[in-house]
Amino acid sequence: MPTVSHIPVLVQETIEALAVQPGGRYIDCTVGTGGHAAAILAHSSPGGQLLGIDADPEAIAAQARLEPYSGSCLLVNDNFVNLEAICLKFDFFPVHGILFDLGLSSLQLDSSERGFSFQQEGPLDMRFNPSQKITAADIINTYPESELAQLIWSYGEETYSRRIAHYIVKERPIKTTLRLAQIIERAAGGKRGKIHPATKTFQALRIAVNQELDNLKSALKQASNILGFRGRLVVISYHSLEDRIVKQFMQTESRDCICPPETPVCVCEHTASLKLVNKKVVIPSAEEIQVNPRSRSAKLRAAERIINNNEYYKTIEESDFFAELKSGGWRRPVLLERLKIAYSTA
Repeated sequence: MPTVSHIPVLVQETIEALAVQPGGRYIDCTVGTGGHAAAILAHSSPGGQLLGIDADPEAIAAQARLEPYSGSCLLVNDNFVNLEAICLKFDFFPVHGILFDLGLSSLQLDSSERGFSFQQEGPLDMRFNPSQKITAADIINTYPESELAQLIWSYGEETYSRRIAHYIVKERPIKTTLRLAQIIERAAGGKRGKIHPATKTFQALRIAVNQELDNLKSALKQASNILGFRGRLVVISYHSLEDRIVKQFMQTESRDCICPPETPVCVCEHTASLKLVNKKVVIPSAEEIQVNPRSRSAKLRAAERIINNNEYYKTIEESDFFAELKSGGWRRPVLLERLKIAYSTA
């Protein structure tokens, strides 16, 4: 097993945003090498519990950081797109906080055979889980030029997407990361600026291979569903596409009406389920970036679960509901019962 040297990003800010408390229950949806998870468990001691999820089986196997907390930590090799089903299976809901750290870990970037990095020779793989069918090589070598260009533009926001796609198609078959990086660099006219010309294309391929954006949209809604009252949702993103999804989700779910501005009377029947914890995005300090340059693009957003009366109205007796609130309850029982029914009949 390779030595783990990954430095977690915005650790103290994450603990504060999650409002970690002793005895709390938390989910790390991208446990990686366990940096954030270990910090959460340390701050939730005594009695804290953590469910760690990761699509990468190597990440689950390389958890030296979490060995001291083995009795309080459950690790699951699965994709966070299945968050509700995982929580139901292990009876781990509701929870006090949920974290998504959407960045790649050093375990993935530094492993040449995984194909995530354009700085090392390796196969064009890029799968978080080797059991997935499609690889980056499949996309590079089989997609029509127009579809490849659209993918690079949509997921990488690459200005030279059409030119890069054209060069790729001309050079097929392409089997390795360095070969692809060389082709992209030539298509883009050489190295310019601070980032390598292949950065955005590799990002686009990784997103497409792992369906990252669609999975994130689904998982955010599921996370909101399984948070207890006043539970916190915290997301650390690393590029504009992810951050845009997170920002729009939190802003939408923090409003009672999402009708277009020109609609004279509300017809959406939407009610807020979250309130924003930090209206201004949290970014790493200059000191952290100096110690850990990979943190420079990180953005942290946080929201808190609030009571949505529509979840309870006409489903349980109001007296029981308000009695639970007055006693400090946070379990949101009706939604949880609805979740059990949905999955037991699926």
